[in-house]
Amino acid sequence: MIKSVINLCKKVLGRKTNKTEKKATFSNPVILTRDQHPVSRKHISTNALKVLYRLNKGGYDAYLVGGGVRDIILGLEPKDFDIATNATPEQIKDLFRNCRLIGRRFRLAHIVFGRDVIEVATFRGHHDNNNQDQGKGNHKISKQSEHGMLLRDNIYGSIEEDAERRDFSINALYYSVTDFKVYDFANGVEDIHNRTIRLIGDPETRYREDPVRMLRAIRFATKLDMTIDEETQAPISELAPLLANIPAARMFEEFNKLFLSGKAGENFDMLRDYGLFKYFFPVVDQSLEQDDDVHLNAFIRLAMKNTDLRINNNQRVTPAFLLAAMLWYPLQARIQRLNAASQLTPQDAFFAAYNELISEQQHSISIPKRFQLVMKDIWILQDKLARRDGKRAYKSFEHPKFRAGYDFLLLRGEIEGGPAQELAKWWTDFQSAHPETQQQMIKAVSANRPGGRRPGRKRKKPGQNANKASSEKNSA
Repeated sequence: MIKSVINLCKKVLGRKTNKTEKKATFSNPVILTRDQHPVSRKHISTNALKVLYRLNKGGYDAYLVGGGVRDIILGLEPKDFDIATNATPEQIKDLFRNCRLIGRRFRLAHIVFGRDVIEVATFRGHHDNNNQDQGKGNHKISKQSEHGMLLRDNIYGSIEEDAERRDFSINALYYSVTDFKVYDFANGVEDIHNRTIRLIGDPETRYREDPVRMLRAIRFATKLDMTIDEETQAPISELAPLLANIPAARMFEEFNKLFLSGKAGENFDMLRDYGLFKYFFPVVDQSLEQDDDVHLNAFIRLAMKNTDLRINNNQRVTPAFLLAAMLWYPLQARIQRLNAASQLTPQDAFFAAYNELISEQQHSISIPKRFQLVMKDIWILQDKLARRDGKRAYKSFEHPKFRAGYDFLLLRGEIEGGPAQELAKWWTDFQSAHPETQQQMIKAVSANRPGGRRPGRKRKKPGQNANKASSEKNSA
């Protein structure tokens, strides 16, 4: 079965452009019949099929759209199944008890099946579409900023209009479970064959409508191993400042998509090439541009490589670890400046620098509190792991975030060498050592510490010498 699907994918993607009978237009799409494409219901999640069938049964048109169709044609396993329909959000809610309506900028319906959420969007219409019913309660309004960015976009229309409103040609693909056909409105299959990321419409206008499309172009290019079309990439560097108008919470979502997808390193390079990285981490970008820290670039790349490896091995990752890596050396630079300009204790200097850095960073990407706490634990553990005498080593070892702090130290040791590398090796050995060996390791640390006691010599209790002399005198 798998082999037949692969062969069908090759058949679709292997077609030469001149074999296509016609070029797709929004009023006259290319229609691929069941035997001309690999999309099948067996590739679609059960919950997505339930939504499609119920919408059809309710008298509405409904299609699997965008990435789900694109990925199946590419021979990939879809992660999301988005649906487009001519039913309004309120009509969708009437059909599904497990539906919740979200969003003000884009009104969407989320059909909830436990942890699985199927997103359903009403066909978008053109902003000059004045003929549609602007019924009360349907929130069918549109609003743009002075820069052309869409602040509200609840204009509903036909499937043809919806396809024209989509961002990239490879996402303007619709699959119907009623006739099992794929409707290609923007020559998306051809672009998949040519491995090209191409915006629908005028690139500058589309980027102004939603500057995040610049980030999506990069993400799709690295994820799908494609090339961004020349016209699509041409305005990116010039329009990059528009990202400063994107809400910090949305930028955090885009950070996760770009850097926690298994392609962090490639996305990092492309973001910097197009001048977009600074809108995620301005202080980091400035330090990289000025080459302020010899370790920063190598450390970030190693942390990304480690994150990509874990993701591709289906291991758990947290954005907190990568965020901590991004901001570690800028944090150290601020601590050093505070120490030089004031008489703060090391602890006070750390928290002053931490609060200042996080406060600034929140203007670019809004890091949720739960991740800030993990970042802080990782950073604090770097100092705690260096203090291993007495019971301190055991306390650090029992810390809930010890593993994250230790992994962070391993990366530092690989980049910095010297004391950090020696410390990382010590903790590596300590974890696998027998309890008695662990005690000896801790005693050795205490003995080698400046001012530390040498092992084997016990401190005498106060008055011990006087008691001993008195005893010797009495015996004489």
